[in-house]
Amino acid sequence: MTDAEAPHLLAERAAAKLAELTGVERHDVALVLGSGWLPAVEALGEATAEIDTTDLPGFSAAAVAGHSGKIRSVRAGDRNLLVFLSRTHFYEGKGVAAVVHPIRTAAKAGCATIVLTNGCGGLRETWTPGTPVLISDHINLTGRSPIEGAHFVDLTDLYSSRLRAMCREVDPSLDEGVYVQFPGPHYETPAEIGMVRAIGGHLVGMSTTLEAIAAREAGMEVLGISLVTNLAAGISGQPLNHEEVLEAGRAAASRMGELLGKIVPRI
Repeated sequence: MTDAEAPHLLAERAAAKLAELTGVERHDVALVLGSGWLPAVEALGEATAEIDTTDLPGFSAAAVAGHSGKIRSVRAGDRNLLVFLSRTHFYEGKGVAAVVHPIRTAAKAGCATIVLTNGCGGLRETWTPGTPVLISDHINLTGRSPIEGAHFVDLTDLYSSRLRAMCREVDPSLDEGVYVQFPGPHYETPAEIGMVRAIGGHLVGMSTTLEAIAAREAGMEVLGISLVTNLAAGISGQPLNHEEVLEAGRAAASRMGELLGKIVPRI
């Protein structure tokens, strides 16, 4: 077994254990909920099982406030949803393979589509805290990739144009933008936000891009939705803090739940 094969075999083991613990042989759609999105999960459907992430091989406990170290299996119509109520962030220092392990597990569990959400900073002043924004593309500033070796993966339509069009049918007010991932855990400086603006970014955060790449490698269709929880550094003149991120998420929970509740059944 090569080092490149090991993460995929670990995901197979995790998917098998997931099926055993949830009693669901195959899941259809996966969702990863970012900071502030937790209350929205109630709108998705009936929870048929909930397990600790640490019950599965390769998973670790949640390490960030606003994230719950749980995985929920939800029945929505004729679909089985696999909902990750936390994620491993790159800045936790556990390695890229740990960051994308849930994505690879979801793929091995049968998921053909994944919805990646996050709480982020916004560069447009019209995006007040609590505004959902579709991710149209990303810029990965971590300097890392979950793909190892000479395995070349096309990212041209990484964030599915089909799914974004479907979302705008559900809610025509949805805007979209380019998401930029910094390594974190510190927030960006005003000068770095100026750089983001110069290179074509509209949203800034500390997650999502590595997960999206791993999802594409696994053959999944990707929908990305950011919840703008604050204006990016230097725009409002106010300091940034994580509690602000969580509060904006709580305030927007009903809208996010309603949005996900309408979108997911149509995927």
